Amino acid sequence: MSEIIGFIGTGMMGEPMARNLLRAGFRLKVYNRTKEKARALAAEGAEIVDTPAQAAVDGGIVVTMLANDQAVEEAAFGPRGFAPALGKGLHLSMSTIAPATAARLAERHRTQGGAYVAAPVFGPPPAAAAKKLWICTSGDEAAKTRAKPILDALGQGIFDFGEEPGAANVVKLAGNFLIMSAMEALAEAFALAEKNGVAPAALANMLGQTLFNCTVYHTYGRFIAERNYDPPRFRLDLGLKDASLVLDAARAARTPMPFAALIQQRILSGLAKGRGGLDWSAMALGAREDAGLG
Repeated sequence: MSEIIGFIGTGMMGEPMARNLLRAGFRLKVYNRTKEKARALAAEGAEIVDTPAQAAVDGGIVVTMLANDQAVEEAAFGPRGFAPALGKGLHLSMSTIAPATAARLAERHRTQGGAYVAAPVFGPPPAAAAKKLWICTSGDEAAKTRAKPILDALGQGIFDFGEEPGAANVVKLAGNFLIMSAMEALAEAFALAEKNGVAPAALANMLGQTLFNCTVYHTYGRFIAERNYDPPRFRLDLGLKDASLVLDAARAARTPMPFAALIQQRILSGLAKGRGGLDWSAMALGAREDAGLG
């Protein structure tokens, strides 16, 4: 591949994604706020830069994979942001952010002649490393066509949700809400089983092979039954960010989501108990405590 791609954010998800782009033949200019976390990519051919602006090529493509809305907006339009250097190029935003933030970013890029595509992903870091992410897209049709070779190098499937910039982020929030809901339901079911002398692992094994034979129940059922929360695949403090984004979007659309409010409170309780650095499935510890299981 001859095109140089800017890649901003080499955390647990971003690093394996950037590595897959390098292995697919793309040339990368990589920025991470903590520079040392990007060093491993240099050995595979990435150019490590000092600012987001240095990651951009005029008219090129910049991929962002960052923790939250503020980090994405700062990387694009902050004092050292890449947007002016990118000019009429494409910002491919793969972070989980608010639909309103996506719309705002798209408009700001449009005013300088550029394009914006939302492309949030489903899948943990091992899926990112294995190029098994599921990717949701929305935005300008021509820009999505331009982004497709990049996305093909990162995932196992792309689902498009039209031209509204924030649409893919709505889908991502809906999906994450369902994952969090499944974790809460699993936690309560396992607490009921354990209180009645049934091993949670045995229940998880049966349910995972029968009524709930799907990735979320297999994966998080095992984590919760085994209380396997460290190292985190996705931190609980980031789960609070996502739960809050769900509720913000629900309020904006005047959509009642009482279960989302319950989940947000469950996560807040976990954070108050010092669990923010654990996997977000550690929210299940709250159900154990409510049941007197410790």
